[in-house]
Amino acid sequence: MQIYIKFFDYWHISSGESAGVLYDATVLKDENGFAYIGGKTIKGLVKDAMKYIDDKYPLDEQFSNLELPVLTKKEIENNKEFLYKKISSTAIDTKTKTAKEFTLRDIEVVIPLTLYGEVFNVKDKEILLKAFKLIKRVGLNRNRGLGRCQMEVIK
Repeated sequence: MQIYIKFFDYWHISSGESAGVLYDATVLKDENGFAYIGGKTIKGLVKDAMKYIDDKYPLDEQFSNLELPVLTKKEIENNKEFLYKKISSTAIDTKTKTAKEFTLRDIEVVIPLTLYGEVFNVKDKEILLKAFKLIKRVGLNRNRGLGRCQMEVIK
């Protein structure tokens, strides 16, 4: 079963690494520098959504990585830097209404786009569709406006 995730806002799936003085957190990228979402991350999101549908459902399905289509990658190979932006944030002292010292963070984010992948060994397509509809935000700072998305099956 082929699936996609369409982002409506900037998003960040962390690589777990920083980029020195440029970023405190960088985006997960493949060997060619394209952002993607790992299959295990998607499976975890679906598993979490299943708690609201059928918490006894044995999620044996396998999820591929979600990534840009090959043709899109070829078209933008030499200009992929436009896929990424920097977002800065800091903690504010509620009493003084000023930035707290040493709290400035810069993270790398990906522009809104659509990634594609597959689900293998599907036992119950309908229950997966319900779980996909519950996934509304993905990644870092999803409670602060990042990662708003829609996950669907390709018809």
